[in-house]
Amino acid sequence: MQTTNTTSSPAPDLVKNNWDFTEVWIDPMLSPPYILLLLCDSKQNCQIYDPKQGDKVVFSSNNYEAAKLWLLEDEYEPVEGRLLAKELF
Repeated sequence: MQTTNTTSSPAPDLVKNNWDFTEVWIDPMLSPPYILLLLCDSKQNCQIYDPKQGDKVVFSSNNYEAAKLWLLEDEYEPVEGRLLAKELF
């Protein structure tokens, strides 16, 4: 699994504490599947967190498409649907 950060990343806690939506992505080739969480804020600053590594940020980007491409390159697949922050609070 590739774990690199981009240089144009927002502050690590900015997205985590102010997220607009989150997606769950899995690597289905592993058993059990490996899970990563994609969180994006309202300005499309996105970070990918690894729950297995204590929610370590493994990738940051200033747009959703770059984060999505990073996951797809590593052969992750999205779990259907998004969780919106406004639905929870």
